Amino acid sequence: MFSRSKSNQAGTDAPAAPAPVAPAPNGKQRGAVRTAPSIISPDLTFVGTIVSSGDIQIDGKIEGEIRTTSLTIGEKALVQGDIFAEEVTVRGKVIGTIRGRRVQLSSTCHVEGTILHEALAVEAGAFFEGHCRHSGDPLNEMAAATPAVRPQLVAPAPAPAAQPAPVQAAPEPTPAPQPQATPVILKQPAVQPITLPKAANGLYPKSR
Repeated sequence: MFSRSKSNQAGTDAPAAPAPVAPAPNGKQRGAVRTAPSIISPDLTFVGTIVSSGDIQIDGKIEGEIRTTSLTIGEKALVQGDIFAEEVTVRGKVIGTIRGRRVQLSSTCHVEGTILHEALAVEAGAFFEGHCRHSGDPLNEMAAATPAVRPQLVAPAPAPAAQPAPVQAAPEPTPAPQPQATPVILKQPAVQPITLPKAANGLYPKSR
């Protein structure tokens, strides 16, 4: 006896439209999620270049270049090389150049080298030896960050003057052996005695 109109039945059976989703601000909905940092453990030694688009925490030893977004260097860590990062927190030892927009030196850090920064915070007790300079774009100011080392022109040492060859003295002439004089022995003739005849009286006759 009672029947529904087609207009009411169609309106009841139609599915509800989904509510519109508001776009994420700046169109970066996933960028707000921060991933876990990559960790270099204390028993690890790495030699080479490290490149990351996320966060890095170093507790071991690194010999080489590091390029990342955020870098944390632990108290027992050692980094020997250049660092490029948006944020750098140093609690351990760094020997090299640090280029970062925000650099923080903790009280337990030991830094030897050059720091090129946009903002720098140093806690009491931090050790820093080297050069520190402010820059509006420390990551891209490559040439000015590291002063060029001008080669020093060293004049060649003058050649030593030629020394005259030593003149050897002429050997002294050996004296010719002189003939030994043979002694001349003159033999005198023996004197023959002259015997004069004696006279009868025993006198020699007178010579005429």
